Amino acid sequence: MKTILLAGGAGYIGSHTAVELLNSGYAVVVVDNYSNSCPESLKRVEQITGKKVKAYEADVADKKALEKVFEENKIDAVIHFAGLKAVGESVAKPVEYYRNNIDTTLTLLETMKKFGVENIIFSSSATVYGEDNKVPYTEEMKRGTCTNPYGWTKVMMEQILEDTAKANKEMGVVLLRYFNPIGAHESGLIGEDPQGIPNNLMPYVAQVAVGRRDHLTIFGQNYPTPDGTCRRDYIHVVDLAKGHVKAIDYVFGMKGVEIFNLGTGTPYSVTEIVTTFERVNNLKLKYEYGPARAGDLPESYANADKAFKVLGWKAEKTLDDMCRDLWKWQSMNPNGFKK
Repeated sequence: MKTILLAGGAGYIGSHTAVELLNSGYAVVVVDNYSNSCPESLKRVEQITGKKVKAYEADVADKKALEKVFEENKIDAVIHFAGLKAVGESVAKPVEYYRNNIDTTLTLLETMKKFGVENIIFSSSATVYGEDNKVPYTEEMKRGTCTNPYGWTKVMMEQILEDTAKANKEMGVVLLRYFNPIGAHESGLIGEDPQGIPNNLMPYVAQVAVGRRDHLTIFGQNYPTPDGTCRRDYIHVVDLAKGHVKAIDYVFGMKGVEIFNLGTGTPYSVTEIVTTFERVNNLKLKYEYGPARAGDLPESYANADKAFKVLGWKAEKTLDDMCRDLWKWQSMNPNGFKK
């Protein structure tokens, strides 16, 4: 049985990926400092799968702590989720984002080299396409000029990984460019539980629906889109997690670098998302429109053909599924993982 290290594996995407890996016959080891996650998520992963998750509370940038993990476990591959991820916050806190996101990547790569681990999946983002490319985005496009520090950290980390693979011909690197993961596990046991005020749309929508927030603000009403609000490619987090399992299966037989978009290829506007959430869950949300946010592009969506052709992966869940599963999670856990 191969063992996969999930760096930042207690978070939203990491916990869902842990479920899919365990259900696919892999062993999972998690390293997380719980800065934007919670140990309870891993207990829920064990509850869903009936399998054990070995977890370490540590910062992935802490080399001594990370080396201990590698010493105590035979790691076959790494999935790198660890990083700060809010676009708006990165504009306000650029130094924190560059320090955290790049340090975790460098420390992981140094430790992998020391212990002879040569397979890594990186949690990248559609933000690397920047302002210069036209939608839908395809993997062979050049990385663009990003609109925010978060995006630039992803660009830099992709470059670091590519250069590392160029220097070590035995390495297998898969860069997964996510679009907008939403939804939750259909059990309602795990979902997105951001610390503090949510920076992303759907956890905010869910918290308004459950009464934790008074109202939702939709940022920007004058974008060049059909209804004036931003359009994004939203993907169910379980579909995304299954994409990681396909990438892990693939990375063991490859060398060099491969890039895959993980998205549906269908964009929805913010207003469409809100009205779909209301319809599917028979709810009425209080929302208003506010000024556009710094760093937000009018449209961002994928061409995900390569993932289907090479990995045999495609998104299967609908926007209705995403909204329904999100509400099940939030209504069952009004305060997230806190009791």
